[in-house]
Amino acid sequence: MNFKNLKLNLSNKNKDLIPQILTVLFLILIVIYFTINAQSNMGNRGISFGFGFLSQESSFDITFSLIDYDGSHTYARAFLVGLLNTILVSAIGIFFATILGVTIGIARLSQNYLVAKSAEWYVEIFRNIPLILQIFFWYFAALRALPLTVDSINFYDISFLNVKGWYVPKFVWTNFSIFIYSIIFAFILIFFLSKYAQNQRDKYGKQIPTLYISILLIIGLPFLTFLIGGVSLSFEIPELTQLSKTVYVYQGGVSIIPELISLALALSMYTATFIAENVRAGILGVSKGQKEAAASIGLTKGQILKLVVMPQALRIIIPPTTNQYLNLTKNSSLAAAIAYPDIVLVFAGTALMQTGRAIEIISITMLTYLSLSLSISVFMNWYNKKMAIKEK
Repeated sequence: MNFKNLKLNLSNKNKDLIPQILTVLFLILIVIYFTINAQSNMGNRGISFGFGFLSQESSFDITFSLIDYDGSHTYARAFLVGLLNTILVSAIGIFFATILGVTIGIARLSQNYLVAKSAEWYVEIFRNIPLILQIFFWYFAALRALPLTVDSINFYDISFLNVKGWYVPKFVWTNFSIFIYSIIFAFILIFFLSKYAQNQRDKYGKQIPTLYISILLIIGLPFLTFLIGGVSLSFEIPELTQLSKTVYVYQGGVSIIPELISLALALSMYTATFIAENVRAGILGVSKGQKEAAASIGLTKGQILKLVVMPQALRIIIPPTTNQYLNLTKNSSLAAAIAYPDIVLVFAGTALMQTGRAIEIISITMLTYLSLSLSISVFMNWYNKKMAIKEK
């Protein structure tokens, strides 16, 4: 009898596998067909396929780069510059969109009529204007209205804002590696502290002020490196230099180009509207009875939000917010519209036009965005599981 049941189960599993196997084979055949077809057409036109061009000299400059680059570097180096610029604007956008989105989402549920309505109007306005138009607004309208270099907006003689960008002091470090090691060590201590605090809370109900201790570690350990670790920090202030009778430039410091500012502002403010709605939905998804119960034992509104509401709301907030992070990363490709040198403009634009390697370059660009999106998804899925409420 057991043998018959086993045989029946195996038979059912085989029936379930057959459609999946056929689907995979069908997809493989499609890929093979298009690959052979593309190779045939390229061969007929005398076009070779390969990635050897990546080691060739690029012969073009890039206006903004996080690493050393000039026209004598290779296309592979140009790709790396575009990739880093894409990651930079995506990271800035995600950071500020999260802060702004959480703030607006909580503000929408405020008991203050003016605060709630202001947050609501923010969401309705910025959510319903196309992102590309918001990018154009910041770049062609807002930032182009700034003064010329000689009349820059002065922030305490250390930072200057004008139509060419934002000039800020540059950090000049000594023994910077020791400073970084101290931060890493601080995070390791915080990790073990959180484990110990959780163990004490679960066993004895004892609350340890992990937040204040963590802040002390993050600030205290790096500060000690300045006192006893030989670490020093100085600032290189931008200075206005006159090159000719009418030409002025700032030398020294760090220049943040207007393209980066415009793109980061637009991506942050647009994506924040969707994150705000996710936060609002998450908070509303927590039972009102739990809030009333928390208030009945003397918790303040801030404590109720931090200890009761948000831990439960995160289960609702994180999955759709992950989608918004992915959308923001992919929407950064609109940077090409204002000539911000991201991977689309640098690699899928200039490099493609110079080499003619359309299939190779577009394939690399698509795989790059796919890899970035999958990396964000993996991290957010891990974070979602970590924040899930576990029953004991």
